[in-house]
Amino acid sequence: MLGWIMGDVEDPSVSLNKMLNATVSDSAPVDFEFSGGFISPATFNTHLNHHQNQYFSPLNDTLLPHYDKKPNLYNTQMLIPPQPKTYNSRSIEYNPSMQQQGIIDQLFKAADLIQSGNNNPILAQGILARLNHQLSPAGNSFERAAFYFKQALQLLTHSILNNININPQITPVDSPFSLIYKISGYKLLSEVSPYIQFANFTCNQAILESLIGFDRVHVIDFDIGFGGQWASLIQELGLRNNGACFLKITALVSPLTHDQLEVGLTRESLIHFASELNVGFEFEIVNIDALASASWCLPFNVSDNDNEAVAVNLPVHVFSNYQTQIPAVLRFVKRLSPKIVVSVDRGCDRTDLPFANHLIQALKSYSNLLESLDAVNMNLDSLQKIERFLVQPAVEKIVLGRFLFPEKTQPWRDLFVSAGFSPLLFSNFTESQAECLVKRTPVREFHVEKRQSLLVLCWQRRELVSCSAWKC
Repeated sequence: MLGWIMGDVEDPSVSLNKMLNATVSDSAPVDFEFSGGFISPATFNTHLNHHQNQYFSPLNDTLLPHYDKKPNLYNTQMLIPPQPKTYNSRSIEYNPSMQQQGIIDQLFKAADLIQSGNNNPILAQGILARLNHQLSPAGNSFERAAFYFKQALQLLTHSILNNININPQITPVDSPFSLIYKISGYKLLSEVSPYIQFANFTCNQAILESLIGFDRVHVIDFDIGFGGQWASLIQELGLRNNGACFLKITALVSPLTHDQLEVGLTRESLIHFASELNVGFEFEIVNIDALASASWCLPFNVSDNDNEAVAVNLPVHVFSNYQTQIPAVLRFVKRLSPKIVVSVDRGCDRTDLPFANHLIQALKSYSNLLESLDAVNMNLDSLQKIERFLVQPAVEKIVLGRFLFPEKTQPWRDLFVSAGFSPLLFSNFTESQAECLVKRTPVREFHVEKRQSLLVLCWQRRELVSCSAWKC
């Protein structure tokens, strides 16, 4: 699949058929959300020198570094011709203007009516219909973000009024071309913004530092993504002891939520990469739904070998999917005795707020992200790909998922502390690496802030994403 996308084969259909046959026959469903790359200090500097006029792209620079010399990675021009038109920034300021506040008030009212039940979804439908005249995917950053939330609320009201089963986690890939668009959008976001790379470079650097002295590493991942950050971890382990290291990744995923096409991409890429570097590697998929139904028992082996270290990737948005079982999730993680737990907070996963308030907070978060993308004056077609294949599906998951699990929780950091976890401070190198990454972005309004134990990527003093590390 990657070879086809990158133009490594002359006949895309031949590679596509092989990939389809492989993934359908021997893959299992895996969850793919935002993930990214990590580079060790030496490799990080190498890539800084190599990419003088580029940004870091995880699937470019870390997942398949043996393709570094390819001049045109992820060549999707055969599918979508490039557009010369650029999108001019029409950014917003918070506090919102009177018009923006009016839209916020209407979305809040619609969400509140939907959540309250009875015949109120019909009233909410009327509010959302009126917003059709005010919002479009071609407006400014706030209007576009509000449009996606309006669309998601309309989908929710339609499902309620027509007794359609609501499952926010099901995001099927209708065709290989849809997967290409998703990968393309992901890569574009990695190139024009530090949003993805900041989170993954920061967390993975903390993981790497916690693994010093261990030859065997077991990563328990609640958010496997495209696997890019783990490929770079394989690369780093391959440099240790002449490759005499072993990495096992256990991906906790739901079989009901994702298609096998994406599974094949992650699985085959990581296996192939580990093989090329002669690093011992094992990739295991565990049904997280079965795990939850069994009161979070251990259905996989965690070695008691003193030379094996366990690391856990537990992003905040996982709590939204298993809201009623958060204490059990955290107890399960503690039973793993990890050397480190890393977590990413996108600022839009606020289960400590009521449904309507949560959605408005998420609206502000995505409005900030879109404003930051507008500021780089990127190609309009590229911006639309990011929003259509990354932002809009993410908004739908937030709206539909929170409707299904409306109960409030403690703030996520309080949940970690009450479960017996203690925050870890990021090293000076991790902070410097994050700042170096952000400085390479031509738009200067991005910056890194240290807030107690958190490392935060901000856009004009507004939080975009934060990272934290924890120990038992």
